[in-house]
Amino acid sequence: MKRITVCRDCCCGSTRKVPTLDHDEQIRQLAEVAHIRVSDCLDVCDQANVLVVQPTPRARAAGGRPVWLALVNDENATADVAAWIRAGGPGLAPLPPILELHRFTPPRRSRPRDGDPPAANTPGPAPR
Repeated sequence: MKRITVCRDCCCGSTRKVPTLDHDEQIRQLAEVAHIRVSDCLDVCDQANVLVVQPTPRARAAGGRPVWLALVNDENATADVAAWIRAGGPGLAPLPPILELHRFTPPRRSRPRDGDPPAANTPGPAPR
């Protein structure tokens, strides 16, 4: 099953930041072609609205990797994403040139998550 992670419960889903987009309609349209997972925040707020298109298991076996798309802020961009997914998506269909304009590489997380080791330049626990 094809899957898209949609950043929403932060600025990406805000009509204050992207007032021209019907956010619910975008999710409805994408849900016609893939399973939608709504994320609270993907930590790339300067790129709102952000989508991450996941390859299917078959596509991953063929070398497909997740594709991060930024500034998916109008119906045309949403339609382009849906058409690419219908064609196969990551690993099975080439990314159309118009979507290449939306593709970006997210920065590495700067904040450690629970259980992550401290970064090399972050001091460890204080000595006892």
